[in-house]
Amino acid sequence: MINIVTLDNDISKTCCFTGHRPEKIYGGIEFSSQPMKRLLSVMDMHISDLVTRQGYDTFITGMQRGVDLWAAQLVLDMKDRFPGLKIICAMPYRSFGKDFKGLDLWHFNTVIEAAEKVVYVSENYCVNCMRMRNMFMVDHSSFVLGVMGDKHSGTGMTVNYAEKCGVEYHVIDLIDSAPMFFA
Repeated sequence: MINIVTLDNDISKTCCFTGHRPEKIYGGIEFSSQPMKRLLSVMDMHISDLVTRQGYDTFITGMQRGVDLWAAQLVLDMKDRFPGLKIICAMPYRSFGKDFKGLDLWHFNTVIEAAEKVVYVSENYCVNCMRMRNMFMVDHSSFVLGVMGDKHSGTGMTVNYAEKCGVEYHVIDLIDSAPMFFA
C-alpha cells in the first residue's frame, strides 16, 4: 500500500539529499579517514551555503546509510547556530533501517529522534519503494544536493529525475574530486 503524503514545507526553502552508501564511496574507506573527513567538510560547506546564503531551512533525507544520514547529521550539527533548521525523514517503508548496525544505527536513531516529521512512502517493502521515496523527496524540494561517483545508480536516477522536473541540483562528483579528497 502506498501512502500519498503531502508536506506543509515551503518547497522554495527545502533541499533533499541523495548519495551513495559507504561501500560505494572510494571502495568503502574508513569513516575516520582523511579523504572521508574532506568529503564531509565539502558536504558541510555546501549545506552551510544553502542555509546562510540561500535561506534554506528544511532538509529531506532518505535515511539510507552513507550520504543521506551523514548530510542529515551535518544539518543537526548546525542547529545550535541555526535553531530553525528542520529535518524531514522520507522512509521508503515502515521497517526500513531495522538491520542497521554500529555507527549507521546511531546516525539513523539520532536523525529520527531529531526529525520534524517522518514520512513512510509505503507501509511495507515493495519493488519500487526506494524509487518512489526518491521521487517524493525531489517533488517536495527546490534543490537536490548529491554525492555521486556512479551515474548508473539510485543516486543517478534521483539527479536525472530532478533535472527532468526542473529542480536545481548540485552533485559533488566523487570521480572528478577524488584528487582533492586524497591529497
